Amino acid sequence: MSTPVLVAVAWPYASGSRHLGHLAGAYLPADVFARHQRMVGNEVLMVSGSDVHGTPITVRADAEGVTAQDIVDRYHGEFVRQWDEIGLQWDLYTTTGTAHHARVTQEMFLKQLEQGFIDKRTSEQFFDPEADRFLPDRYIEGTCPHCGYDEARGDQCDNCGRTLDATDLINPRSKISGATPELRPTEHFYFRYSDFTERVGAFLADKQGWRNHVLNFVKSWINEEGLL
Repeated sequence: MSTPVLVAVAWPYASGSRHLGHLAGAYLPADVFARHQRMVGNEVLMVSGSDVHGTPITVRADAEGVTAQDIVDRYHGEFVRQWDEIGLQWDLYTTTGTAHHARVTQEMFLKQLEQGFIDKRTSEQFFDPEADRFLPDRYIEGTCPHCGYDEARGDQCDNCGRTLDATDLINPRSKISGATPELRPTEHFYFRYSDFTERVGAFLADKQGWRNHVLNFVKSWINEEGLL
């Protein structure tokens, strides 16, 4: 009997070239797994796409003096050519910039907002007084509080791999001006992860086919985020 299998592969930012590590770490294993599932008769959907929104793109565009769309067009086209040359068998490789993606994400957001799973809160975020703007994740750098790496970003540390909040950084500095940022209040929407504690716990408890190290990694990650 055919089993539906979804292979959801990491979406690369369209902000820079892929290298061998990306291919070996994310894309080839997914393609091998999907091919095996097709060979044994399962119904497979392997999907991914280029993430064309976010600060990695605008940071590069600012550095090169071009538009964000110029960066997106360059690297999304490069990705598609590389996947074809390598022979990855996507069922769908798209982008976050399509009209369909915009419609579906807006529908999901509004439905969850209506059901109370998203709320608006005031939090303190870094602001660059010289550039006169707030600094989202990659527009701020500093020292990682976990490993001491001096060039950690406001979203993660590339040295130890830990996910960060910008306010965790030691000696933060603006990537735009180099100035020391200041914390200012600002409103944002937040997804209420805590509302899904029981559902996520039940989902993980039922995953008998997962390898132990994969299951333990997922559990440790969401435990750190306070979900379980």
